[in-house]
Amino acid sequence: MISPARKIVHVDLDAFYCAVEEKRNPDLHGKPFAVGGRPDQRGVVASCSYAARKQGVRSAMPMAHALRLCPELIVISAHFGDYTEDSRAVMSILRTVSPLVEQLSIDEAFVDVSSLPEPAEAIARRLQMIIKEDLSLPCSMGVAGNKLVSKIANDYGKSQFTGEGPPSAVTVVPPGQEAEFLAPLPVRALWGIGPKTEERLAHLGITTIGDLAKSDPLILSKAFGKHGEDMVRRSLGIDDSPISTSREAKSFSQETTFVRDIYDGKILKENIHKQARRVANSLAKRHLTASTIRIKIRWPDFITLTRQMTLTQPTDDPVIIGDVAWKLVKKVWKPGKGVRLLGVGVSGLGEPPKQMQLWDILEGAEDG
Repeated sequence: MISPARKIVHVDLDAFYCAVEEKRNPDLHGKPFAVGGRPDQRGVVASCSYAARKQGVRSAMPMAHALRLCPELIVISAHFGDYTEDSRAVMSILRTVSPLVEQLSIDEAFVDVSSLPEPAEAIARRLQMIIKEDLSLPCSMGVAGNKLVSKIANDYGKSQFTGEGPPSAVTVVPPGQEAEFLAPLPVRALWGIGPKTEERLAHLGITTIGDLAKSDPLILSKAFGKHGEDMVRRSLGIDDSPISTSREAKSFSQETTFVRDIYDGKILKENIHKQARRVANSLAKRHLTASTIRIKIRWPDFITLTRQMTLTQPTDDPVIIGDVAWKLVKKVWKPGKGVRLLGVGVSGLGEPPKQMQLWDILEGAEDG
């Protein structure tokens, strides 16, 4: 028996934080504004309106730089409580259509509508209309037979929009046309291909997804191992990954961007251990341990380094996490060098080893 074709909708709220802020203050509509930290405290842009994007402002940009590009930029502090509330409302709407909703982030999700008789595009447009009418939030949709292509379709559709305001795009890739749709796109559009892999592929003469689809699998396997095989599959639009309705944490982290560059090792060490305590608290709350500890450090010139160490025994001990993190910092930081940002993170999460009870010990003991 042939399985029915899957129908996956990728939902992405357009400039979500800004859309929520416009609901809070309609006077912001059409104006260049950004949500984020203060420029005099090294804040960064968390989200920016489409009017601000026309001036070159982008997310993750230092707010001070954004103001240089767009002097009339209005800077607004984030209201995360409101964003969380609206995000939950959106996810509730999606679940009225299908229980198979995989939330990727506060403003992004997959919905599996395979069991519904309607065409997926019609379902996507209906969801888009309900979210707009009920919550006053614009969103874009990608529609395809799997998660990979629906996500790429949505990214592509949004990127093609050149008008004013949010794109509110709906981009559909019909069944059987996945490889054709992907072929002209750059390889970095595929999951799992970052800047370094993109550069290595370029050395092999592979710059588009179509190039990747036509390349010799043996050469790719030799160059990238199993990742090479996976890239070829994805380049053909093949993805059978299921919708995951439960979001389990894969890592925890804390980081601090300093108002002024820090040169004092004592202050850096104090910050590391403070962050380690917060990370350990997150682990303890969820009854988890971590096997890998990592640090993130950014110099005044914005060059950012990460280092990590895998432990022989998983831990949730804040002292161990802090000590290991500080050792990692000392490998890359030398006294007298300024630090702009410092962070601690953990991954490789799992449940703590079960402690043996008295009867376990007695049961395993020899008679004597």
